[in-house]
Amino acid sequence: MTDEAAAAPPEPAEAPGDPAEPAAPAPLGVVRTTTGHPGVDARLERLADADHLPADGHAAVYEDVHRGLREALTALDAPPAPGPYDNRS
Repeated sequence: MTDEAAAAPPEPAEAPGDPAEPAAPAPLGVVRTTTGHPGVDARLERLADADHLPADGHAAVYEDVHRGLREALTALDAPPAPGPYDNRS
């Protein structure tokens, strides 16, 4: 070994959690239980789209799912639409 090599400080190794590079999106592995209502189940499955997005894209998915679930709940309170033979005049 030479004196020059001994005097040079070692280069710092990159830490695995280096804040300079964000981690890639990773699925959370949350199990979604089906409800039996196709419209609600489709909205809940939409949550899986957030697994592949960076954190700043999650809000759009959550807002879309929330809007769809609110629409499904509102539809439960709506009176049934009259059928073709329901005209009772």
